[in-house]
Amino acid sequence: MTTVAAPAIAPPRLLVESWMRQFQDWLCHRLEAADGGGVRFQEDAWQHEGGGGGATRVLQNGAVLEKGGVAFSAVWGEMSEQAARQLLMPSPQYFATGVSVVQHPRSPMVPISHMNVRYFEAGNGEAWFGGGLDLTPIYVDEVQARWFHTQIKDVCQRYDGSYYPRFKQWADEYFYLPHRQETRGVGGIFFDRLTVGKDGSFEELFAFVQDVGEIYGRTYATIMRQNASLPYTEREKRWQLVRRGRYAEFNLAFDRGTKFGLETGGRTESILMSLPPQAEWHYNLVPTPDSPEAATQQWLRQGIDWV
Repeated sequence: MTTVAAPAIAPPRLLVESWMRQFQDWLCHRLEAADGGGVRFQEDAWQHEGGGGGATRVLQNGAVLEKGGVAFSAVWGEMSEQAARQLLMPSPQYFATGVSVVQHPRSPMVPISHMNVRYFEAGNGEAWFGGGLDLTPIYVDEVQARWFHTQIKDVCQRYDGSYYPRFKQWADEYFYLPHRQETRGVGGIFFDRLTVGKDGSFEELFAFVQDVGEIYGRTYATIMRQNASLPYTEREKRWQLVRRGRYAEFNLAFDRGTKFGLETGGRTESILMSLPPQAEWHYNLVPTPDSPEAATQQWLRQGIDWV
């Protein structure tokens, strides 16, 4: 009888990297279908100076999406000691893989959206997952915001009853512009350093991250379809450009992913694909009292109980 060797078990990093690649494909197809304009994501492959690389996919001038990005990367190398301290890395050596997503719709009635799922391994053997998703409506629709949070909570509850309240609060604190004293939008969840062995098994944490990615694709595609045909005026379009400016302020000044990418020699075009195609800044702009813009401004605060 011939003995057949058992298949080798792939290292965790290869399993996660493989899923990240597949998830990028799945999400791009779903967003293209929800856009409905026949425009496709265009891929730009790149190499990292330390090792590995990625594929940045961008959709421009779609029927719904003015600019959308879905970026995959799997990179490794060694950062400077200073960068490691700034990023709270336990060692300068690292492996990182993930998918980062930002969608900027054409219509001010369709919210901006963000999602990120990621996996890190440090040179000292530590490994962890991180991620999050949030919604940035130009005009807050309370019913839609509550539905969005309900979908996220349902996913979290399948894994740990503490996940949603913990990660929702973390999102409120993270997606916040302290110099404006306002949240970026209606929030969602944010989590970092869910450490393998400490916070759960690799299998449990990986499954949670996969479900976070999937619920983003399903909920945001639904919102795109629901809101795409809503009418809007030039006034509402101008307010969209102002809110896009606030979005850019957060990504450039506070976003950890942006900082990590720039500190580790990542590809600048891929890192900054999250920025909107157009934005505006006006000196001392204050919404008119009792206007729809002022109403939205009232929702941009921490601690709202959406579910």
